[in-house]
Amino acid sequence: MNTFKVSVQETSNNAIVKFEVNQFITKHQSFEFDNIDEAKASPLAQQLFYLPFVKKVYISGNFIAVERYDIVAWSDVQDEVSQQIEDYLNDGGLVVEETATPKKVPITVYAESTPNPAVMKFVANKKIVATLFEFTSIDEAKLSPLATDLFHFPFVKSVFFDENYVSITKYDIAEWQDITTELREFIKQFIENGKDIVLSNAAETLKKSDTQLDNHYETLDDTSKEIINILEEYVKPAVASDGGNIQFIAYDANTKNVSVMLQGACSGCPSSTYTLKSGIENMLKEMLPGKVNMVEAING
Repeated sequence: MNTFKVSVQETSNNAIVKFEVNQFITKHQSFEFDNIDEAKASPLAQQLFYLPFVKKVYISGNFIAVERYDIVAWSDVQDEVSQQIEDYLNDGGLVVEETATPKKVPITVYAESTPNPAVMKFVANKKIVATLFEFTSIDEAKLSPLATDLFHFPFVKSVFFDENYVSITKYDIAEWQDITTELREFIKQFIENGKDIVLSNAAETLKKSDTQLDNHYETLDDTSKEIINILEEYVKPAVASDGGNIQFIAYDANTKNVSVMLQGACSGCPSSTYTLKSGIENMLKEMLPGKVNMVEAING
């Protein structure tokens, strides 16, 4: 069983705090409760309403947002509330009953081209995964019902998930203008039906849970940590907007070579070699003088 971890996220409204969970707690549905009577179908929301400062509870995907009355400041109580939610979930507490009526939030999915002509990015109006995943075959996709279904289309070569989008790499047998609408509708209906995008144990099984990643990070040398931090801050946001990802693999202190893996739209992209050499390699050489000679992608 995966351990639930809850983190506190401030919002633009200082009366509302989001308690973000490291896995999904509803089937891509949203629920809003204004008082304890309305929350009969949500034991978790009911428990939160026992706190005298709770005004409204909103549950969606992988977070609980709570609006407070002015009798307290969030800074005084948010850690206790976060711990209470975490303990409740880890004790097997029910979030919402099957009978609960979800708040109707229309699902929209739009297609967006990427710098890689073989890859199209399908963007949803809500978060669909808590961490990124890449599947390059139907065998690999056992942990993802959506990826498994997508591989039944003969033209799908690989599937990449991150936050609120799916990047699909196609084989040359099909043109995007002939298949984009079909894929977009298929993904939209899949999300609307509340099906699992990935199984709840997927991150743990693939060693991608926050705890596993943090533990691995702590075993690395200082230069590797510096490289990861630079990639996270300066490179990943840019490649994510193009529907891809760059993942640190290894640093060789003797040769001063950095190995990375390109994923999603970045994998096999005609412009990725240029980006790797003129962009990422130069950045690391400049920010870590004398520590980096070369950056190479192990898959492209």
